[in-house]
Amino acid sequence: MKNNNNFITFGCRLNSWESNKIEKIISSSAKNDLIVINTCAVTAEASKNAIKTIRKIGKAQPTKKIIVTGCSVEADPKSFSGMREIHKIIRNKDKLDPEAWGGIKLNKKNLNSKDFINKVMPKESPANSVVRRYVRIQNGCDHQCTFCIIPTCRGKSISSQQELIIEEIINLTKIGVREVILTGVDITSWGQDLPHKPPLGRLVKSILSNVPNLKRLRLSSIDAAELDEELLKTLETEERLMPHLHFSLQSHDNIILKRMKRRHSTSDFEELIKIIRKVRPGITLGADFITGFPTEDNFMFKNSFNIIEKLNISHLHVFPYSEREGTVATRMPQNTIQVRRERAKEMREQGSKILKKLLFKCIGKEQKVLVENNDGLGKTEHYFLAKVKGAIKGDIVTFKPTSIENNILLGKKL
Repeated sequence: MKNNNNFITFGCRLNSWESNKIEKIISSSAKNDLIVINTCAVTAEASKNAIKTIRKIGKAQPTKKIIVTGCSVEADPKSFSGMREIHKIIRNKDKLDPEAWGGIKLNKKNLNSKDFINKVMPKESPANSVVRRYVRIQNGCDHQCTFCIIPTCRGKSISSQQELIIEEIINLTKIGVREVILTGVDITSWGQDLPHKPPLGRLVKSILSNVPNLKRLRLSSIDAAELDEELLKTLETEERLMPHLHFSLQSHDNIILKRMKRRHSTSDFEELIKIIRKVRPGITLGADFITGFPTEDNFMFKNSFNIIEKLNISHLHVFPYSEREGTVATRMPQNTIQVRRERAKEMREQGSKILKKLLFKCIGKEQKVLVENNDGLGKTEHYFLAKVKGAIKGDIVTFKPTSIENNILLGKKL
């Protein structure tokens, strides 16, 4: 039977990985003609977008079965449970359990919704690519940042077993995957709930040792408070661990960091970057920032703003602060939405300047690119977008960029 299930995924890399797993569960059960919406609750806007999408689909495709899961239904169960458009809600804890997807009565009439719905992967991404893939290594979070609702939605940190992670990566290399990105809610906490509490660095080292056919390994967003010595050593000695790290920084002002209940200080982070750049010269950095957090004044914002140039942080994810009901930060004095958005815009522009500066330095210098599609588009080891003329999808090619267009390095393969 042709499978016409459709997926809409909001939010993080972990959600994308989970949607891919759900799609396999449904396909193996011969489910058909479902619309699965995997929601996100990081911001209030994400939850609102999910609700709007459900209503729009319900109106346009009233005979479709809409199944909703994800963090928004955990954070705001009343809003979703009362929606007549939803056929079934599946809890986060059950979303990868095949039994949770059983008992769904399907429509006999098979409607084509491809023209209406963007599937979870309208184009290849690491959730469904045959070249790059996400692999989840843990779920949940044990920390209680004052702005974050995710621990409420996903529960405590639970680590995947090392053997299962390695087995999944080995199987991915057998189908041609060249690069794996380790993902989760708080990946630096991996192992803390396992016997002997192995650090993340040990897992990374084991993956690279046990999967020699894996060409590249990356880490998704990491906590600046938890980088271990084994990870730093592996970063220094293993070229297959890519020279790009992305930090869930959120702020670079000590007062705001304390009010966020983050576990590092500004000096901790700056000292860590010195160590990282000593063991891996030329490494590039990314960071998450929240602008307009409650009580943040312009001086505090500038502390965050200025660190972008000081440390050459080239890959930014910037979010205006968003109140999440039930979090401590909602009880603090709030900045206006306008202030939050203006600061986010200013910070994104600064990040764009740094990115352009670093891209310009790549001109004429050899870069290795994993080609991800038939147009020669891919990423360099330092996570810069590149388009290599004459390159074949799945190849890792060397080229010297000759120009930049729309923040993409352009050139021919050597």
